[in-house]
Amino acid sequence: MKGSKSILKLVVLSMLVALGVVISPILRVEGMCPMAHFINIVCSVFMGPWYSLLCATLIGIIRMTAMGIPPLALTGAVFGALLSGLAYRLFKGRIIFAVLGEIIGTGIIGAIVSYPVMDLIMGKEGLSLFFYVPSFICGTLIGGSIAYFFLRKLADAGLLMRLQDKLGSPVYADKRTILSTAITIAAFGAILFVVFGLIPGIFGIEEGTTGNTVFRILSYAAIALAVVTAAVYYVVMKVKYKDSETA
Repeated sequence: MKGSKSILKLVVLSMLVALGVVISPILRVEGMCPMAHFINIVCSVFMGPWYSLLCATLIGIIRMTAMGIPPLALTGAVFGALLSGLAYRLFKGRIIFAVLGEIIGTGIIGAIVSYPVMDLIMGKEGLSLFFYVPSFICGTLIGGSIAYFFLRKLADAGLLMRLQDKLGSPVYADKRTILSTAITIAAFGAILFVVFGLIPGIFGIEEGTTGNTVFRILSYAAIALAVVTAAVYYVVMKVKYKDSETA
């Protein structure tokens, strides 16, 4: 039984590595790779910090050797992968902390470590200690939002616990709360941000045209509307909850 779970873990790990390599070019620019962060968080929640670290390392090595990606493929992934898994375990299976671990691990630690790597080893000029922090944080926020929305749906359907059990990982029951629902709404806005951002590239709409501008506006409008809606929902539901307690 234990052997079968180990084999299943290796199968899932292989699938996540392959998926990570394939989807990593989506929205990628140097210093920002949102879908790599999505894979990090999903792997952390499914199998824990060490498998997530291994997954991020393998994806980074493959991307560097086969796709010509600079060492950012490693520095921008491994720290977030490890911290995401550790935070998820430390806070007893709260999905939001897996996302926060990725944001801190990659967006801050990984970004700072990337500076000496790219400056001293790769010889890239014009960098500073915090040069990669804005783009890394932006990438983790996008990828983290998609991961949160995906994992939240699995958890609400009871599938996440079953999958963790099948893999022999610690099983956590992260039940839906007012806060988790608000975060899900905001995460949906981030997904729409990505979708609207991809449309010009898919349909060949050139930069600077009216169509490109429209989709750019829609991207920012979608995420802004989702964040405002999430905030209003949270406040309204909190007030209703307090009223019901005092009634």
